[in-house]
Amino acid sequence: MMASEAEKTYALLQSCSTESLISSFGLGIFCLAADRLLQFSIIQQSDWIRALSDNAVHSVIGMWSWAIVTGVKKKTDFGEVILAGFLASVIDVDHFFLARSLSLKAALTLPQRPFLHCSTVIPIVALTLKFTVHLFKLKDSWYFLPWMLFISWTSHHIRDGIRHGLWICPFGKTSPVPFWLYVVTTSSLPHVCSFIMYLTGTRQKISSKHGLCIDV
Repeated sequence: MMASEAEKTYALLQSCSTESLISSFGLGIFCLAADRLLQFSIIQQSDWIRALSDNAVHSVIGMWSWAIVTGVKKKTDFGEVILAGFLASVIDVDHFFLARSLSLKAALTLPQRPFLHCSTVIPIVALTLKFTVHLFKLKDSWYFLPWMLFISWTSHHIRDGIRHGLWICPFGKTSPVPFWLYVVTTSSLPHVCSFIMYLTGTRQKISSKHGLCIDV
């Protein structure tokens, strides 16, 4: 019991540590700088450069966000960080599915937004993953995956929201997200998720996996 309480305390403190807060501030600065840089004419003039740069920023934000949650301590932890970046960027593949073409021009000129860009999909997929992990008793290996997907996809949607608003099925779209709100929300998202994960017990498991040692 003592170890359990110590793990809980450590997990909560780690999510609000000076290191994680500085990392979040850095993430906010990156969001601010990256999206300003993407407005340069040399990037906007090429569809390929614009699309790849935009997707790369999504990926970096996903990796950075998950690194804040886990507090990367070991080389093996980078595998999770890379996976978070992949999840944050892979959403855009639905552009090609809706276009039914591998043409970038077709993918960028869709008459409507593709299905993975509906924000209602995020909790549905995350809960489905959580149920699947529980059903197949994969909790020790993949318990973090629903949370990683939630953070990665949510950061992608919020960033897209500064241009198109959030599409919340079946209620429609919101107004475009103010840029300052995007930066603040994205940089604080890892801490909000960490706190919810703490309440559900997942944060303690992640803290233990990523280098926590408790003496009983």
